[in-house]
Amino acid sequence: MMEEFEQIAYNCYGDVIINKSLIQKAGFSSRAIPTYVGEWILYNFLEDGELTEEARTKISKFITQYLPQKGEKEEVKNRLINMETVRLLNDYNVSVNLKTGKRTLNIPFLDKKDAYVSEDIVEKNSLLLSSGVWGVGELFFVPPTSPREPGQVWMRDFKPFQVGFVDIEYYKECRSSFTINQWIELIISSMGFNPSIYNDRQKQILITRLLPMVEPRVNLVELAPKGTGKSFVYDNVSRYTRVVGGGKVSPAVMFYNLTTSTPGLISKYDLVVLDEIQSIQGDSTGELIAGLKVYLESGKFSRGNTEATAEAGFVMLGNITLNENRQPAYQDEGIFKEIPNFLQETAFIDRIHGIIPGWDMPRISAETPSKTLGFKGDFFSEVLHSLRSEVAFTDYVNLNMYLTGCKDLRDRKAVTRLASAYLKILFPDLNLTQEEFIKFCVKPAVELRQRVRDELHKMDKEYERVTIEIES
Repeated sequence: MMEEFEQIAYNCYGDVIINKSLIQKAGFSSRAIPTYVGEWILYNFLEDGELTEEARTKISKFITQYLPQKGEKEEVKNRLINMETVRLLNDYNVSVNLKTGKRTLNIPFLDKKDAYVSEDIVEKNSLLLSSGVWGVGELFFVPPTSPREPGQVWMRDFKPFQVGFVDIEYYKECRSSFTINQWIELIISSMGFNPSIYNDRQKQILITRLLPMVEPRVNLVELAPKGTGKSFVYDNVSRYTRVVGGGKVSPAVMFYNLTTSTPGLISKYDLVVLDEIQSIQGDSTGELIAGLKVYLESGKFSRGNTEATAEAGFVMLGNITLNENRQPAYQDEGIFKEIPNFLQETAFIDRIHGIIPGWDMPRISAETPSKTLGFKGDFFSEVLHSLRSEVAFTDYVNLNMYLTGCKDLRDRKAVTRLASAYLKILFPDLNLTQEEFIKFCVKPAVELRQRVRDELHKMDKEYERVTIEIES
């Protein structure tokens, strides 16, 4: 039997609603693909919304044919050398080198960053030039013409996995059919989580993870113990998000590669996420942290003679130790004590808009995945992306939010952006009361920023103790 929010969602949104539990039953677990890609495949084989045995067989055949396992990489390369045409489902993207005037295709499955693609394919699929596109590429091999010339892998055809036109106005209008609690349940289910196992506080934290996806240049940190699902949303919800694992992160990767004249991650994505920050290494020159401080403040960056702006948000995820009360073990000294020293600079932390208390989240369990209806992953991704360009929400916040103890410009800017992001997610139709605005948008935004101010005071007494309050 459907939950009430499911019935409303099905009646209002129809074709863009899917049973989120089916992704667990469809046999994708052995393949490293985001949920939104798996749901796209799933949706195209379901029979009246049901995962029948015939549908399961078709999905299995599709996966076997187009999505080989990582250990089969050499076998696929051998097929190419044998002059076979290979159709491969992958996350493709294209780089343009201004020095050479060439376009190069990146095929992650083959670990190949210098494949070739026709101008026609790039023109028809412009997202190849930014965040990249999942789809089935038809690949073939051109043998070397001389010992000095390497062989070439070419893409001759491409069928992208992407949703068609998203009617964002219709999406907003249908919000009025739900209560706020029903809407929150739908959003959380759409994220891939089971809303029934979380309390209101935990639901708020889950929603908070979406904020940088809907509001340009929102910067967050989430610290939590292992196993709480910090990175799941960023890995699976939006194709406009890029997660970078622990290790060395260079200014060339983040901002701009001077050698190849290609833009970095913040120019290609809506959101860049640094995962496992406790193991991330900075560059010896300090250029990365210096560049991040400028970018997080102004949206500008420069490398060499190149200066540019970007709109990407920035999130850092890290593991911390908890005490017996499930609170950060270093609460008194400062919760950033366990992250690398180069990320502990107070001028850098001050540019973070909010700290998500991931320590309040339960560990992932068998009950965590959604078992109810929700938005299809590709549709939800496009909705979040579309909301980034909406300016009416910031205007609403500026007209209706009144704060005291918030003289610092960074504090006010942070709370405004965060409140605007909550507003976009929870009240996309802007139909709400002042009480709802304060409870669901302003209070959580203030809490996120207040936590930053509290940590800054612990780290450096030069940062005075500030209490941001809401004027009712």
